[in-house]
Amino acid sequence: MDEPRTHAVMLTPAGRGAVASVLVQGAEATELVSRFFFAASGRDLVSFPTRRIVFGRWGGDVGEEVVVCRRRVDEIEIHGHGGEAAVGAILDSLKSVGCEIVSWQEWSERQARHGDRDRFKAQALVALSQARTERTAAILLDQYQGALRREFENARQAMTAGETQRAEQMLRDMLQWSELGRHLVEPFRVVLAGRPNVGKSSLINALVGYTRALVYDQPGTTRDVVSAQTALAGWPVELSDTAGLRETADPLEAVGVARTHERLATADLVVLVFDASQPWTVVDDGLCRDWGSAVVVHNKSDLMGRPSFVCEKPPGIWTSTVTGEGIRELELALAERLTPRVPAAGAAVPFLREHIVAIEGALEAIATGKANEASAALAREVSSDATFRGEKSA
Repeated sequence: MDEPRTHAVMLTPAGRGAVASVLVQGAEATELVSRFFFAASGRDLVSFPTRRIVFGRWGGDVGEEVVVCRRRVDEIEIHGHGGEAAVGAILDSLKSVGCEIVSWQEWSERQARHGDRDRFKAQALVALSQARTERTAAILLDQYQGALRREFENARQAMTAGETQRAEQMLRDMLQWSELGRHLVEPFRVVLAGRPNVGKSSLINALVGYTRALVYDQPGTTRDVVSAQTALAGWPVELSDTAGLRETADPLEAVGVARTHERLATADLVVLVFDASQPWTVVDDGLCRDWGSAVVVHNKSDLMGRPSFVCEKPPGIWTSTVTGEGIRELELALAERLTPRVPAAGAAVPFLREHIVAIEGALEAIATGKANEASAALAREVSSDATFRGEKSA
Protein backbone atom coordinates (compact mmCIF):
# COMPACT_ATOMS: atom_id res chain seq x y z
CA MET A 1 0.00 0.00 0.00
CA ASP A 2 1.35 3.42 -0.95
CA GLU A 3 2.40 5.74 1.86
CA PRO A 4 -0.27 8.45 2.21
CA ARG A 5 0.74 11.96 1.35
CA THR A 6 1.28 14.40 4.21
CA HIS A 7 -2.04 16.12 4.79
CA ALA A 8 -3.73 18.61 7.10
CA VAL A 9 -7.30 18.56 8.38
CA MET A 10 -9.30 21.02 10.45
CA LEU A 11 -10.87 18.99 13.25
CA THR A 12 -13.04 21.72 14.75
CA PRO A 13 -16.27 22.94 13.08
CA ALA A 14 -16.07 25.77 10.58
CA GLY A 15 -17.11 29.25 11.75
CA ARG A 16 -16.42 31.45 14.72
CA GLY A 17 -15.10 29.75 17.84
CA ALA A 18 -12.69 30.18 20.71
CA VAL A 19 -10.19 27.61 19.44
CA ALA A 20 -9.53 25.98 16.08
CA SER A 21 -7.58 22.73 15.83
CA VAL A 22 -5.60 21.49 12.83
CA LEU A 23 -3.98 18.08 12.57
CA VAL A 24 -1.01 17.49 10.24
CA GLN A 25 -0.17 13.86 9.45
CA GLY A 26 2.46 12.25 7.29
CA ALA A 27 6.16 11.66 6.94
CA GLU A 28 6.88 15.36 6.29
CA ALA A 29 4.64 16.69 9.08
CA THR A 30 7.44 17.99 11.31
CA GLU A 31 9.39 19.47 8.41
CA LEU A 32 6.41 21.34 6.93
CA VAL A 33 5.11 22.68 10.25
CA SER A 34 8.61 23.82 11.25
CA ARG A 35 8.70 26.16 8.24
CA PHE A 36 5.97 28.31 9.78
CA PHE A 37 5.99 27.64 13.53
CA PHE A 38 8.40 29.60 15.71
CA ALA A 39 8.50 28.61 19.39
CA ALA A 40 8.53 31.46 21.92
CA SER A 41 11.65 29.91 23.46
CA GLY A 42 13.52 30.18 20.17
CA ARG A 43 14.13 26.43 19.98
CA ASP A 44 13.42 24.35 16.91
CA LEU A 45 10.25 22.28 17.08
CA VAL A 46 12.19 19.05 16.47
CA SER A 47 14.21 19.67 19.67
CA PHE A 48 11.12 19.23 21.86
CA PRO A 49 10.11 15.71 22.91
CA THR A 50 6.89 14.30 21.51
CA ARG A 51 3.68 15.12 23.41
CA ARG A 52 5.24 18.35 24.72
CA ILE A 53 2.94 21.38 24.37
CA VAL A 54 4.86 24.27 22.81
CA PHE A 55 3.68 27.89 22.61
CA GLY A 56 4.74 30.15 19.76
CA ARG A 57 3.63 32.02 16.66
CA TRP A 58 2.66 30.90 13.20
CA GLY A 59 4.52 32.86 10.53
CA GLY A 60 7.08 34.73 12.61
CA ASP A 61 7.19 37.44 15.28
CA VAL A 62 3.96 39.13 14.13
CA GLY A 63 2.11 35.93 13.29
CA GLU A 64 -0.83 34.27 15.02
CA GLU A 65 -0.27 32.88 18.49
CA VAL A 66 -0.64 29.09 18.43
CA VAL A 67 0.03 26.04 20.58
CA VAL A 68 1.67 23.08 18.88
CA CYS A 69 2.05 19.48 20.06
CA ARG A 70 3.92 16.72 18.26
CA ARG A 71 1.89 13.66 19.17
CA ARG A 72 4.28 11.56 17.08
CA VAL A 73 7.06 12.44 14.68
CA ASP A 74 4.56 12.16 11.84
CA GLU A 75 1.54 13.72 13.58
CA ILE A 76 1.29 17.30 14.85
CA GLU A 77 -1.60 19.21 16.41
CA ILE A 78 -1.90 22.97 15.92
CA HIS A 79 -4.32 24.90 18.14
CA GLY A 80 -5.02 28.56 17.49
CA HIS A 81 -7.63 31.28 17.59
CA GLY A 82 -11.00 30.25 16.23
CA GLY A 83 -12.54 31.76 13.15
CA GLU A 84 -12.21 31.00 9.47
CA ALA A 85 -9.56 33.65 8.72
CA ALA A 86 -7.02 32.44 11.31
CA VAL A 87 -7.30 28.74 10.55
CA GLY A 88 -7.54 29.48 6.83
CA ALA A 89 -4.16 31.21 6.95
CA ILE A 90 -2.58 28.16 8.61
CA LEU A 91 -4.03 25.78 6.03
CA ASP A 92 -3.08 28.05 3.13
CA SER A 93 0.54 28.25 4.26
CA LEU A 94 0.76 24.48 4.63
CA LYS A 95 -0.79 24.01 1.21
CA SER A 96 1.79 26.38 -0.30
CA VAL A 97 4.60 23.97 0.63
CA GLY A 98 2.92 20.84 -0.69
CA CYS A 99 0.76 19.70 2.20
CA GLU A 100 -2.58 18.27 1.06
CA ILE A 101 -5.64 19.84 2.70
CA VAL A 102 -8.47 17.37 3.31
CA SER A 103 -11.91 17.55 4.87
CA TRP A 104 -12.48 15.77 8.16
CA GLN A 105 -14.75 13.31 6.31
CA GLU A 106 -11.91 12.39 3.96
CA TRP A 107 -9.55 12.21 6.93
CA SER A 108 -11.92 9.81 8.68
CA GLU A 109 -11.98 7.68 5.53
CA ARG A 110 -8.19 7.51 5.46
CA GLN A 111 -8.04 6.53 9.12
CA ALA A 112 -10.31 3.60 8.35
CA ARG A 113 -8.43 2.67 5.19
CA HIS A 114 -5.11 2.51 6.99
CA GLY A 115 -6.40 0.54 9.96
CA ASP A 116 -6.80 3.18 12.68
CA ARG A 117 -10.58 2.69 12.68
CA ASP A 118 -12.86 0.08 11.16
CA ARG A 119 -14.85 1.12 8.13
CA PHE A 120 -18.31 0.87 9.72
CA LYS A 121 -17.16 3.03 12.61
CA ALA A 122 -15.73 5.67 10.29
CA GLN A 123 -18.92 5.77 8.25
CA ALA A 124 -21.04 6.09 11.39
CA LEU A 125 -18.87 8.94 12.63
CA VAL A 126 -19.53 10.92 9.44
CA ALA A 127 -23.26 10.17 9.67
CA LEU A 128 -23.32 11.15 13.35
CA SER A 129 -21.99 14.59 12.49
CA GLN A 130 -25.03 15.09 10.25
CA ALA A 131 -27.67 13.67 12.61
CA ARG A 132 -30.44 16.21 13.24
CA THR A 133 -32.18 14.77 16.27
CA GLU A 134 -31.24 12.98 19.47
CA ARG A 135 -33.30 9.97 18.42
CA THR A 136 -31.48 9.44 15.12
CA ALA A 137 -28.12 10.14 16.75
CA ALA A 138 -28.78 7.39 19.31
CA ILE A 139 -29.33 4.83 16.53
CA LEU A 140 -26.20 5.97 14.69
CA LEU A 141 -24.24 5.82 17.93
CA ASP A 142 -25.16 2.14 18.20
CA GLN A 143 -23.68 1.62 14.72
CA TYR A 144 -20.57 3.60 15.70
CA GLN A 145 -20.18 1.29 18.69
CA GLY A 146 -20.24 -1.75 16.41
CA ALA A 147 -23.86 -2.97 16.09
CA LEU A 148 -23.88 -3.14 12.29
CA ARG A 149 -20.38 -4.55 11.92
CA ARG A 150 -21.08 -7.26 14.51
CA GLU A 151 -24.24 -8.40 12.72
CA PHE A 152 -22.43 -8.55 9.37
CA GLU A 153 -19.73 -10.61 11.06
CA ASN A 154 -22.32 -12.88 12.75
CA ALA A 155 -24.01 -13.48 9.40
CA ARG A 156 -20.65 -14.27 7.80
CA GLN A 157 -19.79 -16.75 10.54
CA ALA A 158 -23.17 -18.42 10.18
CA MET A 159 -22.60 -18.80 6.45
CA THR A 160 -19.13 -20.26 7.06
CA ALA A 161 -20.62 -22.76 9.51
CA GLY A 162 -23.19 -23.82 6.94
CA GLU A 163 -26.09 -22.25 8.85
CA THR A 164 -27.53 -20.63 5.74
CA GLN A 165 -31.08 -20.15 7.07
CA ARG A 166 -29.80 -18.44 10.21
CA ALA A 167 -27.58 -16.14 8.16
CA GLU A 168 -30.48 -15.32 5.84
CA GLN A 169 -32.68 -14.37 8.79
CA MET A 170 -29.96 -12.08 10.17
CA LEU A 171 -29.69 -10.35 6.80
CA ARG A 172 -33.45 -9.91 6.54
CA ASP A 173 -33.61 -8.56 10.08
CA MET A 174 -31.09 -5.88 9.09
CA LEU A 175 -32.78 -5.12 5.79
CA GLN A 176 -36.12 -4.40 7.48
CA TRP A 177 -34.60 -1.18 8.83
CA SER A 178 -33.19 0.04 5.51
CA GLU A 179 -35.95 2.60 4.93
CA LEU A 180 -35.50 4.06 8.40
CA GLY A 181 -31.72 3.85 8.09
CA ARG A 182 -31.57 6.08 5.04
CA HIS A 183 -33.50 8.76 6.94
CA LEU A 184 -31.22 8.89 9.98
CA VAL A 185 -29.48 11.83 8.30
CA GLU A 186 -31.68 12.78 5.37
CA PRO A 187 -35.13 13.95 6.55
CA PHE A 188 -38.36 12.25 5.56
CA ARG A 189 -40.07 14.25 2.80
CA VAL A 190 -43.68 15.09 3.63
CA VAL A 191 -45.63 17.05 1.01
CA LEU A 192 -48.84 18.94 1.78
CA ALA A 193 -51.13 19.17 -1.23
CA GLY A 194 -54.70 20.14 -1.98
CA ARG A 195 -56.85 22.69 -3.76
CA PRO A 196 -56.01 26.40 -3.42
CA ASN A 197 -56.81 28.23 -0.19
CA VAL A 198 -57.40 25.18 1.99
CA GLY A 199 -54.81 26.37 4.55
CA LYS A 200 -51.73 24.36 3.63
CA SER A 201 -49.39 27.25 4.42
CA SER A 202 -50.96 27.91 7.82
CA LEU A 203 -50.78 24.20 8.60
CA ILE A 204 -47.06 24.11 7.77
CA ASN A 205 -46.49 27.06 10.10
CA ALA A 206 -48.43 25.32 12.89
CA LEU A 207 -46.43 22.12 12.50
CA VAL A 208 -43.01 23.79 12.55
CA GLY A 209 -44.01 26.21 15.30
CA TYR A 210 -43.09 29.42 13.51
CA THR A 211 -44.00 31.38 10.39
CA ARG A 212 -42.18 29.75 7.49
CA ALA A 213 -44.74 29.71 4.68
CA LEU A 214 -46.48 32.72 3.16
CA VAL A 215 -50.11 32.98 4.28
CA TYR A 216 -52.57 35.13 2.30
CA ASP A 217 -56.31 34.73 1.81
CA GLN A 218 -56.13 34.58 -1.97
CA PRO A 219 -56.25 31.39 -4.09
CA GLY A 220 -53.03 30.69 -5.96
CA THR A 221 -50.78 32.51 -3.49
CA THR A 222 -48.27 29.63 -3.24
CA ARG A 223 -46.74 29.28 -6.70
CA ASP A 224 -43.54 27.51 -5.73
CA VAL A 225 -42.60 24.75 -3.31
CA VAL A 226 -41.71 26.17 0.12
CA SER A 227 -40.00 23.77 2.51
CA ALA A 228 -39.33 23.81 6.24
CA GLN A 229 -37.48 21.29 8.37
CA THR A 230 -38.66 20.13 11.77
CA ALA A 231 -38.78 17.00 13.92
CA LEU A 232 -41.86 14.88 14.56
CA ALA A 233 -41.59 12.47 17.48
CA GLY A 234 -37.81 12.79 17.18
CA TRP A 235 -37.61 12.00 13.45
CA PRO A 236 -36.24 14.63 11.03
CA VAL A 237 -38.90 15.76 8.56
CA GLU A 238 -38.94 18.20 5.66
CA LEU A 239 -42.44 19.64 5.16
CA SER A 240 -43.21 21.06 1.73
CA ASP A 241 -45.97 23.57 1.07
CA THR A 242 -47.08 23.34 -2.55
CA ALA A 243 -49.16 25.24 -5.07
CA GLY A 244 -52.90 24.49 -5.05
CA LEU A 245 -53.95 21.65 -7.36
CA ARG A 246 -56.38 23.00 -9.92
CA GLU A 247 -56.78 23.70 -13.61
CA THR A 248 -55.43 27.15 -14.44
CA ALA A 249 -54.78 29.33 -17.48
CA ASP A 250 -52.19 31.41 -15.59
CA PRO A 251 -48.77 30.27 -16.97
CA LEU A 252 -46.96 31.14 -13.74
CA GLU A 253 -49.47 29.30 -11.59
CA ALA A 254 -49.35 26.33 -13.99
CA VAL A 255 -45.61 26.08 -13.34
CA GLY A 256 -46.34 25.94 -9.62
CA VAL A 257 -48.86 23.14 -10.11
CA ALA A 258 -46.32 21.21 -12.22
CA ARG A 259 -43.74 21.56 -9.45
CA THR A 260 -46.30 20.28 -6.96
CA HIS A 261 -46.74 17.10 -9.00
CA GLU A 262 -42.94 16.69 -9.21
CA ARG A 263 -42.59 16.98 -5.45
CA LEU A 264 -45.50 14.61 -4.84
CA ALA A 265 -43.83 11.97 -7.00
CA THR A 266 -40.77 11.86 -4.71
CA ALA A 267 -42.53 12.26 -1.34
CA ASP A 268 -42.18 9.73 1.46
CA LEU A 269 -45.65 10.73 2.61
CA VAL A 270 -48.42 12.89 1.09
CA VAL A 271 -50.84 14.92 3.20
CA LEU A 272 -54.04 15.91 1.40
CA VAL A 273 -55.54 19.05 2.93
CA PHE A 274 -59.20 19.96 2.44
CA ASP A 275 -61.27 22.94 3.61
CA ALA A 276 -63.55 21.55 6.31
CA SER A 277 -65.98 24.48 5.97
CA GLN A 278 -66.73 23.71 2.32
CA PRO A 279 -68.90 20.93 0.80
CA TRP A 280 -67.11 17.86 -0.53
CA THR A 281 -66.67 17.87 -4.32
CA VAL A 282 -65.92 15.45 -7.14
CA VAL A 283 -62.51 17.13 -7.43
CA ASP A 284 -61.83 16.20 -3.80
CA ASP A 285 -62.89 12.63 -4.57
CA GLY A 286 -60.42 12.60 -7.45
CA LEU A 287 -57.55 13.72 -5.25
CA CYS A 288 -58.29 10.95 -2.75
CA ARG A 289 -58.36 8.38 -5.54
CA ASP A 290 -55.09 9.64 -7.02
CA TRP A 291 -53.33 9.59 -3.63
CA GLY A 292 -55.00 6.71 -1.86
CA SER A 293 -52.25 6.28 0.72
CA ALA A 294 -52.22 9.95 1.75
CA VAL A 295 -53.04 11.28 5.20
CA VAL A 296 -56.34 13.17 4.91
CA VAL A 297 -56.72 16.43 6.82
CA HIS A 298 -59.90 18.50 7.11
CA ASN A 299 -58.54 21.95 7.95
CA LYS A 300 -60.27 25.17 9.08
CA SER A 301 -62.57 23.29 11.43
CA ASP A 302 -63.03 26.52 13.40
CA LEU A 303 -65.04 28.00 10.51
CA MET A 304 -67.83 25.46 10.68
CA GLY A 305 -70.43 24.19 13.09
CA ARG A 306 -70.10 20.66 11.69
CA PRO A 307 -73.05 20.96 9.24
CA SER A 308 -74.82 17.99 7.70
CA PHE A 309 -72.34 17.62 4.84
CA VAL A 310 -69.67 16.53 7.29
CA CYS A 311 -70.92 12.97 6.86
CA GLU A 312 -70.07 13.20 3.16
CA LYS A 313 -66.39 13.66 3.90
CA PRO A 314 -63.99 10.72 4.19
CA PRO A 315 -62.34 9.90 7.53
CA GLY A 316 -59.46 12.21 8.37
CA ILE A 317 -57.91 14.46 10.98
CA TRP A 318 -59.83 17.64 11.77
CA THR A 319 -57.53 20.61 12.34
CA SER A 320 -57.62 24.31 13.00
CA THR A 321 -54.54 26.49 12.95
CA VAL A 322 -56.57 29.14 14.80
CA THR A 323 -57.65 27.04 17.79
CA GLY A 324 -54.93 24.40 17.58
CA GLU A 325 -57.44 21.59 17.25
CA GLY A 326 -55.91 18.41 15.83
CA ILE A 327 -52.37 19.75 15.34
CA ARG A 328 -50.83 17.42 17.92
CA GLU A 329 -52.92 14.53 16.60
CA LEU A 330 -51.62 15.26 13.10
CA GLU A 331 -48.00 15.34 14.28
CA LEU A 332 -48.37 11.93 15.91
CA ALA A 333 -50.17 10.50 12.89
CA LEU A 334 -47.42 11.62 10.53
CA ALA A 335 -44.72 10.16 12.77
CA GLU A 336 -46.63 6.88 13.01
CA ARG A 337 -47.00 6.64 9.24
CA LEU A 338 -43.33 7.43 8.64
CA THR A 339 -41.94 5.10 11.31
CA PRO A 340 -44.57 2.50 12.25
CA ARG A 341 -41.84 0.42 13.93
CA VAL A 342 -38.56 1.40 15.53
CA PRO A 343 -35.47 -0.73 16.18
CA ALA A 344 -34.60 -1.83 19.68
CA ALA A 345 -31.60 -0.26 21.36
CA GLY A 346 -28.41 -1.77 19.98
CA ALA A 347 -30.04 -3.11 16.80
CA ALA A 348 -28.04 -3.25 13.57
CA VAL A 349 -29.42 -0.62 11.19
CA PRO A 350 -27.93 -0.20 7.68
CA PHE A 351 -27.63 3.53 7.04
CA LEU A 352 -25.73 3.73 3.76
CA ARG A 353 -26.70 2.55 0.31
CA GLU A 354 -23.62 0.31 0.18
CA HIS A 355 -24.83 -1.55 3.29
CA ILE A 356 -28.20 -2.22 1.68
CA VAL A 357 -26.61 -3.30 -1.60
CA ALA A 358 -24.32 -5.73 0.25
CA ILE A 359 -27.22 -7.26 2.19
CA GLU A 360 -29.42 -7.59 -0.90
CA GLY A 361 -26.53 -9.10 -2.85
CA ALA A 362 -25.90 -11.71 -0.17
CA LEU A 363 -29.60 -12.58 0.01
CA GLU A 364 -29.75 -12.96 -3.76
CA ALA A 365 -26.72 -15.27 -3.69
CA ILE A 366 -28.36 -17.38 -0.99
CA ALA A 367 -31.62 -17.54 -2.96
CA THR A 368 -29.79 -18.83 -6.04
CA GLY A 369 -27.87 -21.46 -4.10
CA LYS A 370 -24.54 -19.62 -4.19
CA ALA A 371 -23.68 -19.90 -0.51
CA ASN A 372 -19.94 -19.46 -1.10
CA GLU A 373 -20.57 -16.25 -3.03
CA ALA A 374 -22.75 -14.89 -0.22
CA SER A 375 -20.13 -15.76 2.38
CA ALA A 376 -17.40 -14.08 0.34
CA ALA A 377 -19.49 -10.92 -0.08
CA LEU A 378 -20.05 -10.64 3.67
CA ALA A 379 -16.37 -11.28 4.32
CA ARG A 380 -15.46 -8.37 2.05
CA GLU A 381 -17.75 -6.06 4.01
CA VAL A 382 -16.20 -6.81 7.39
CA SER A 383 -12.61 -7.00 6.13
CA SER A 384 -10.36 -4.23 7.43
CA ASP A 385 -9.00 -3.94 3.89
CA ALA A 386 -12.43 -3.24 2.38
CA THR A 387 -12.60 -0.09 0.32
CA PHE A 388 -14.29 2.74 2.22
CA ARG A 389 -16.36 4.81 -0.13
CA GLY A 390 -17.63 7.43 2.33
CA GLU A 391 -21.09 7.67 0.78
CA LYS A 392 -23.81 9.92 2.08
CA SER A 393 -26.77 8.27 3.70
CA ALA A 394 -28.80 6.19 1.34
